[in-house]
Amino acid sequence: MKRFVIPTRVYSGTDSLRRLERYRDKKTWVVCDGFLAKGGAIARLLEHLDADRVTLFSDIMPDPPIATVVAGIERLQTVRPQVVVGFGGGSAIDAAKAMVFFGRRAGIAIDTFIAIPTTSGTGSEVTSASVISDPVLGIKYPLFNDEIYPDIALLDPQLVVSVPPAVTANTGMDVLTHAIEAYVSTGASDFSDALAEKAAQMVFRHLPDAFATGNCLRTREKMHNASTLAGMAFSQAGLGLNHAIAHQFGGQLHVAHGLANALLLAEVIRFNSQDARAAKKYARLARLCGLAAHQSDDRAGLNQLLNHIGLLKRQVGIPSGLGGLAIGAEKIRLAEANMIRAALNDATLTTNPRPATDNDIAAIIHAVI
Repeated sequence: MKRFVIPTRVYSGTDSLRRLERYRDKKTWVVCDGFLAKGGAIARLLEHLDADRVTLFSDIMPDPPIATVVAGIERLQTVRPQVVVGFGGGSAIDAAKAMVFFGRRAGIAIDTFIAIPTTSGTGSEVTSASVISDPVLGIKYPLFNDEIYPDIALLDPQLVVSVPPAVTANTGMDVLTHAIEAYVSTGASDFSDALAEKAAQMVFRHLPDAFATGNCLRTREKMHNASTLAGMAFSQAGLGLNHAIAHQFGGQLHVAHGLANALLLAEVIRFNSQDARAAKKYARLARLCGLAAHQSDDRAGLNQLLNHIGLLKRQVGIPSGLGGLAIGAEKIRLAEANMIRAALNDATLTTNPRPATDNDIAAIIHAVI
């Protein structure tokens, strides 16, 4: 029996922040990073709230560590807000999700948790996952629990028009990876497939334009919506080997998450395509996205999917491998054993369409060096 639940209410469009106005009389706690706290974006947020009733927690950093989550929970116990807003990229929203999850379990009566993304990539605003890092061990821990879902997600494309091209590229490839992994996941269903198909179509069509012309509001809205669609898909279906390894690239090599996914995507598809079901679905996705002719066979469809992923990466300036990131072969070599071990234990691996061994993961890592 398969289960499909999307408890988060989604409001999209350039007027979506107006939804905050119904919480003007509530004590509100906003979780964001220091950059957003000092910029114009936070001012746009506060236009719709009572600034006197808002408290900021702006200690968020990329790949939020356990210590930051603990500090946030301690702060929650002091402020005891009625409304929590996770405002920012995946790091801010993931941190806020963990804080709210553990805060509620500690007895803090948070009425409403709102997620407002300022990048189009993680889909964290509609997922039951929160990824927290241990910088000492160099491990990312994905937490999964239905209680982690935000209550409300607000998708305002105006918040992403200023995102730099490199970040647009990385986060956009994250969206594509979410969609493709959810599509071939062992937990996929007709419902999650519909979301993944639409998200993938939108990325192939709109990411090059979003990268080249960042101030195009229509294109930004399409990528923002695609991110949420892909987030819904993988929250229901699960992810796979791509994310299991990418989490280690982030935790131990400090590669941006979307970039890590992009570097691995083609190699993981080649590995998973040895599974007959996955190979058919990859080919079907290529045809649905207009990358392969409708009458093409599965081998041609798979090849066209791989070709167009390579083309898309070139269009948005993604390097061909880790070698283009100046990490250093010795650093990668020293981290390899730990990355393999952690990838095998990563929660996202459980729904990969094909079992992976330590040798399989090593081969994929070597292929992208």
